[in-house]
Amino acid sequence: MNNKSMKRYFPIFALPTLIAFIVGFVVPFILGVYLSFCKFTTVTDAQWIGFSNYTKIFSDGDFLHALGFTVLFTIVSVITINVLAFVIALALTRGIKGTNIFRTVFFMPNLIGGIILGYIWQLIINGVLGYFGKTITFSASYGFWGMIILMNWQSIGYMMIIYVAGLQNIPGELIEAAQIDGASKWATLFKVKIPMMMSSITICTFLTLTNSFKMFDQNLALTAGAPSNKTQMLALNIYKTFYDRPGTEGVGQAKAVIFFLIVAAIALVQLRATKSKEVQQ
Repeated sequence: MNNKSMKRYFPIFALPTLIAFIVGFVVPFILGVYLSFCKFTTVTDAQWIGFSNYTKIFSDGDFLHALGFTVLFTIVSVITINVLAFVIALALTRGIKGTNIFRTVFFMPNLIGGIILGYIWQLIINGVLGYFGKTITFSASYGFWGMIILMNWQSIGYMMIIYVAGLQNIPGELIEAAQIDGASKWATLFKVKIPMMMSSITICTFLTLTNSFKMFDQNLALTAGAPSNKTQMLALNIYKTFYDRPGTEGVGQAKAVIFFLIVAAIALVQLRATKSKEVQQ
């Protein structure tokens, strides 16, 4: 098909996708922003109240605690997931036997749904803590590290695949040149391999950052915010504000808008920071 034919038929093929995008994303997003300035129980009875919903957010102690808890969780999970995934990727690109089997095994947890995964790890962790007469909801620290373990177990395999692809894409001549120049393994790693796979690092950091910040189903299944909402993350806090507190739907919608802005801002800053360090091959 030549360029003229592609230009002629492009609108026909693009129109269904464009309509679906507008109906499924653009319209709900605009409506959601509007409702964040309203008091409502359904879309049809919305009453404009201005910035009242937004002012209530910052006097909500649970929301502020959930924000701090989410930020801390995201920092720890981004570091642990990417470091461990990169280390495993390095090990699996050294030509050891059974590499493909190991890659498959490490990737499999990513295929399990978050709710199911949360309940599975709740049983495992409570089974271990049961020997000490405690559960994962005994304290906030137990819940925090339980979610870190769960997130690492689910995400490391996926990020490992991306890192493996990045390592295999590094030209062998560069590695050989570094070895000829007398570079040690550590020097080769930090001066050659890591700079040459910054694109993979950008992708993995973006995915782990956004997935950690948006985590909901695992949080709901593993701790449900217990004890006393101390392990409640932002997405779960918004859900409970919207559905568990009658009359606060507008506040929940305002929280969702702020949540979107925070995630978008952090993701854009991270992408810009890491992409500026990418090496053009």
